[in-house]
Amino acid sequence: MTNKRDIGFPPREAIVAFIRANPGKVGTKDIAREFGLKNADRAALKELLRELVADGTVKKGGRKTIIEPAVLPATLVADITGRDSDGELIAKPAEWDEAEQSEPPRIRIYASRLAKPGATAGVGDRALLRVEPVEDAEGVAYRGRVLKVLDQARNRVLGIFKSNPNGGGRLIPVDKKQAGRELSIAPGDTRDAKDGDLISVDLLRGRGYGLPAGRVKERYGSVATEKAISLIAIHAHEIPMDFSAAAVAEAEAAQPANLKGREDWRELPLVTIDPPDAKDHDDAVHAEPDPDPNNVGGFILHVAIADVAYYVRPGSALDRDALIRGNSVYFPDRVVPMLPERISNNLCSLVPGEARGALAVRMVIGADGRKRSHSFHRVLMRSAAKLSYAQAQAAIDGKPDDVTGPLLEPILKPLYAAYEVAKRGRDARDPLDLDIPERKILLKKDGTVDRVVVPERLDAHKLIEEFMISANVAAAELLEKKALPLIYRVHDEPTVEKVHALQEFLKTLDVPFAKSGALRPSLFNRVLTLVAGQDYEQLVNEVVLRSQAQAEYSTDNYGHFGLNLRRYAHFTSPIRRYADLVVHRGLLRALGLGDGALPDSETPDHLAEVAAQISVTERRAMKAERETADRLIAHHLADRVGATFQGRISGVTRAGLFIKLDDTGADGLVPIRTLGTEYFDYDETRHALIGQRSGAMHRLGDVVDVRLVEAQPVAGALRFELLTQADVLVSRHPRRDRSKAKTGFKAKSSFKTKTSKRAKTEARPKHEDKSRKKSQKAGAKRKPGTSKKGRSWTP
Repeated sequence: MTNKRDIGFPPREAIVAFIRANPGKVGTKDIAREFGLKNADRAALKELLRELVADGTVKKGGRKTIIEPAVLPATLVADITGRDSDGELIAKPAEWDEAEQSEPPRIRIYASRLAKPGATAGVGDRALLRVEPVEDAEGVAYRGRVLKVLDQARNRVLGIFKSNPNGGGRLIPVDKKQAGRELSIAPGDTRDAKDGDLISVDLLRGRGYGLPAGRVKERYGSVATEKAISLIAIHAHEIPMDFSAAAVAEAEAAQPANLKGREDWRELPLVTIDPPDAKDHDDAVHAEPDPDPNNVGGFILHVAIADVAYYVRPGSALDRDALIRGNSVYFPDRVVPMLPERISNNLCSLVPGEARGALAVRMVIGADGRKRSHSFHRVLMRSAAKLSYAQAQAAIDGKPDDVTGPLLEPILKPLYAAYEVAKRGRDARDPLDLDIPERKILLKKDGTVDRVVVPERLDAHKLIEEFMISANVAAAELLEKKALPLIYRVHDEPTVEKVHALQEFLKTLDVPFAKSGALRPSLFNRVLTLVAGQDYEQLVNEVVLRSQAQAEYSTDNYGHFGLNLRRYAHFTSPIRRYADLVVHRGLLRALGLGDGALPDSETPDHLAEVAAQISVTERRAMKAERETADRLIAHHLADRVGATFQGRISGVTRAGLFIKLDDTGADGLVPIRTLGTEYFDYDETRHALIGQRSGAMHRLGDVVDVRLVEAQPVAGALRFELLTQADVLVSRHPRRDRSKAKTGFKAKSSFKTKTSKRAKTEARPKHEDKSRKKSQKAGAKRKPGTSKKGRSWTP
């Protein structure tokens, strides 16, 4: 049989080269046109492209385009890691998914005569780069130019000062990775630091014996109480706390919005629905049945968002400060806002009874839940009420209070009726249905932990979430239609490697995952439906979550996989997210709605730089919030060393097992060296550590009992001892039948793991007394589950 590719069909290498030369710009039709392929050859081309996607050479991009998987965006944040043989700086992407390739691509930095002030970088710096692909025999795939240095390298360590009785003291590092590595500070190098002060220390040349030495460079104040724990993360991640004098002056001089250039919506009974402790209220909603006889059963939905762009003009001091922050950061004890309180908590907070400027969208929803039309308006509004989620839900459930009673019939019931209709559209779209519970730390007045709760997920939460998603889609659609520069909120589909790893994992549970055609969220939802009610339901949810990519901001639209949307942009929270402010400015420009619009001089290249920068600040905020929660919980548990807890295995690595406690959500490590008297293999496919001799298996999601051995509050680190005896998966003896398993998971004799690697650390040396009893005690029967630990996407 003759292969069509042998008759006038271009070689594989030529097609790949064409895709690389036009990343994200070509689809099947473009390739066929380029190589003059006729209809008879199109099937062969599609077959070849499927093979290239399957082996990871290329992958599908947005709008049915094909891209090379390792292609870097034109603008990105990178870490400068060293120099090449010619002394040129070499950088690597700061954010790199290791599943894409074994190693991130190398970028050679070249000097530009047009370099701006602050664009001179050195080894160890983190910088914003403009990059382009190059052919290089030395293994360098890109060359780049520094646009801005984001973080200078410092030979400093941040930590807590502990004074010595005879003068001087020690530094207790706040970095979890440096836990236990203290520094010595001589009496003359303390700069009057007091016990419990948060300090930064310059490292001094080592003496060759004793503790490494340091000299106090800066003092940031006392963190002797939990009330100041968030200061550690703020300084560790260099999150700006103070606004510039110019920004404060602009905020204080700002005046409330009036009707000039606005529609009067003050009689429309919009309401805000937020958490009970919310300090700013930047979105309000209203719904009513559509009177149009052509839309029976449909609704008119109004979403009004605080008009932040009216106060924060492009290029102003407020704008510069907001871009540096990128977003607000939320800690249990404080908020570090993106904008001064005069703007965020006053002029732009949609409080009841006060006239406020807003940018609003009016959407017509059909009875099938699909949006039929939308229009944007610059308005002056007046909120009718400020409600909490629980308060609104209680009213709908038949328990209204003095505030919600009068609102129930005219406002709340139409809102919930509109949500029931909007749900039909959501169900038809079938987005990724992962509903992972969020834990919340509640503090006492003294800043110590009171308790950790998992707030109930109410229809009120889902209502606001669905209305905000609809508004975000409408904003993206309008700006795209007007061909204006836009920052999208994008979420890539899982990589081929991650999908394959998920398939292999599901095989161990006899759960089918037959991928055919395009990858869609419904494929994952089908798996979640199949395991619903099973013992391993939460385990599968966790592994599916970890297979997903991370959402980010980009000027290149490749869609939002998790929400199953072709175009999506953040519009609904300009008080706390800079991306939303950019979208507001774009809408003002697109519709000619007045002051604060995106400048005509704004370019896609500059917005690409902004998107890269705010993606980094978003991840910085997430990490700071997570570390603060860890430190607060470690303080809370510090006096309970020796106590036993129940939890689940939330992570499996070559270093050991990460355990998440049920009651507090605290994470801690069980080092692999403490697991027993044998070597343990790390089985990446099963997400497990398996005893080489006994076949004892510790698997992601297992319910276990642990004893708290050590708590390091400053670093937020906990160390546990495992008390639960592991189940035996299969015998490791070569003469025994490996197909027999003693667990609830069916073991297959045909199963092979190509990624299983031996943990390098042995539990105990072999020469130790083999009769020594294991420390583990018999525990509860294994019941797989899940936790939130791991990568996730955020809409």
